[in-house]
Amino acid sequence: MTDIGLWTIAGRSPQRTAVVDPDGRVVTYGELAAEADRIGRGLQQLGLVPGDTVAMLLPNGADLLAVEFATLQTGLYSVPLNWHLTAAEITYILRDSGAKAFIAHERFAAAAVPAAEATGVPVFFAVGEIAAIGAGQGRPEPRTAGALMVYTSGTSGRPKGVRRPLTGADPDVVPPVSLWFFGLFGLAPWDGHVHLCCSPLYHTAVMNFAVISLQFGHPVVVMDGWDPREMLRLIERHRVTHSHMVPTQFRRLLALPAPVRDGYDLSSMRVMIHGAAPCPQEVKRRMLDWWGPVVVEYYAASEGGGTLITAADWLKRPGSVGQAWPGSRVRVLDADGADSPVGRPGTVYLQMGDATFEYLGDADKTRESWRGRMFTVGDIGYLDDAGYLYLCDRKSDVIITGGVNVYPAEIENELAGHPAVADVAVFGVPHDEWGEQIKAVVQPAPGARAGPELTVELLAFLTERLAKFKLPRSIDYTEELPRDPNGKLYKRLLRDPYWAGRERAI
Repeated sequence: MTDIGLWTIAGRSPQRTAVVDPDGRVVTYGELAAEADRIGRGLQQLGLVPGDTVAMLLPNGADLLAVEFATLQTGLYSVPLNWHLTAAEITYILRDSGAKAFIAHERFAAAAVPAAEATGVPVFFAVGEIAAIGAGQGRPEPRTAGALMVYTSGTSGRPKGVRRPLTGADPDVVPPVSLWFFGLFGLAPWDGHVHLCCSPLYHTAVMNFAVISLQFGHPVVVMDGWDPREMLRLIERHRVTHSHMVPTQFRRLLALPAPVRDGYDLSSMRVMIHGAAPCPQEVKRRMLDWWGPVVVEYYAASEGGGTLITAADWLKRPGSVGQAWPGSRVRVLDADGADSPVGRPGTVYLQMGDATFEYLGDADKTRESWRGRMFTVGDIGYLDDAGYLYLCDRKSDVIITGGVNVYPAEIENELAGHPAVADVAVFGVPHDEWGEQIKAVVQPAPGARAGPELTVELLAFLTERLAKFKLPRSIDYTEELPRDPNGKLYKRLLRDPYWAGRERAI
């Protein structure tokens, strides 16, 4: 299509709303494109050339999106940084990515300053500083497509950047893959759509949904810090049609009092896309009861490829994450590399056309992830006879107790259905006889009282639903589990102290 793309829309409809910032400020397409041009020129004035890297430690908003579009038109790799990282963690990523510039917000100065000093990477504490360097008229030259390079979450070992080859494409041309990807969810250019960005833009999917929405002429309403009631208000106020959420947000929406949930007009919603973390079946059912068939789930990786399941299909196959995307392949392989029989768990491998990537600076991890033209991120799952994928767990999270594999996600899914449980994590701890023993850590729901009586109640609840060998041998309680704002559970923070000085079998 020739009528889409940030700069095309800015040229034809400069006053069209592009971004509604968290403070309510409206940024037009003309303003966003002009700022992206100034930032792009500024980065070039600093000496950056295609293939170089820019690190960004910025809050959600039009400024971050302007920097992202600046890199996308100047052939640069952009590395959005998690706001919760420590100075040491940021230092590592700055060095590992080879960043030539670091754009941060003063809100995060306590971590950004020492990281910049340790690496010698020039840091700029306002997007305006870069834009001022590139002040003037006209677009940056040369103009060539850049790419997002997100660092993996690092659930085991150091995080690594997922780096794809630059295409050399014209940045004014929206990649066909964007049309194809949004088409999976019934999202077309223009068509009256409004996107709500309600999670941190440092996540791959969140950034991609915002960027593609803007390329398609969809205004993007941005939240900086998520609040369930505020989300409902924004959907009603801006007539939001689509968004991208995670199960943690579902839980918190469902925890609102019924009069609050029912007090907003959500009829504009056409598709609520969720992924990034496993969704307990009970949570999914309650969201479907409330929002109806607009709730669509997908499974994917930053590295590429994935599956999708509609609400109707999920109700027929509860727990499935769907079938492979058109043009994508999903296989489940055993330890010998052969296809696992229907219903038997194995390692999940994905393929998306001829797409390729590497983990920057880690040839071993790159090599171990690939089998032929397919790759894995270490998830365990199985296929049914119709090719629908069911996930069991991450290979690194599987508990081996008495030589038997136990998948924590199965136990977590059941516990999440108990009304006294707000959140839960299950993992293995050392046991001299069995190798590992199953432990659960529960975040009680409001009004529930942690203690021995609740433990008895939860174990009785599980006994009706799971085999005895899958039952936790101990249950601890916490005020809040360690999750990032996008719902990613940092299970290693709970598990690793038990394994200090010992080696897991996995």
